[in-house]
Amino acid sequence: MDTKIEKKKVFLPDAMIEYAQDGIVSKEFVTTDKGGITLFAFDKGQRLSEHSAPFDAVVTIVDGKAKITIDGEPFIVSKGEMIIMPANHPHSVIAEEKFKMLLTMIRG
Repeated sequence: MDTKIEKKKVFLPDAMIEYAQDGIVSKEFVTTDKGGITLFAFDKGQRLSEHSAPFDAVVTIVDGKAKITIDGEPFIVSKGEMIIMPANHPHSVIAEEKFKMLLTMIRG
C-alpha cells in the first residue's frame, strides 16, 4: 500500500493507515508552527491517558467508534462525527472498539 500523502490529490484517510494488534499507530500528515494533522489507528482497549494541550484539537472519527472524555464528561464519537477538545481542558481517549481518528491541532 502506498502511504505517501500528496498535495492536490484526493485520498481516503481510512486507507492511509492500518491497525496494529494491541497498539496505536500514528501517521503525521502536516506539521507547521500553526498546527498539525495526524491520523491515528487504535486497537480495541488502547487509550491515551488524561492530559491537556495548550491549543484546541479537532477529532474526526474516520472508522469505528471512540469514547472521548473532556473535563470528566464522556462522549461517544462514531465514524463521520467530530468533536472539539478545547485548549487547557483535560481529555482522554479510549478505544472501546478499534477506531481511526484524524486529529487536527490548531495553535494560536
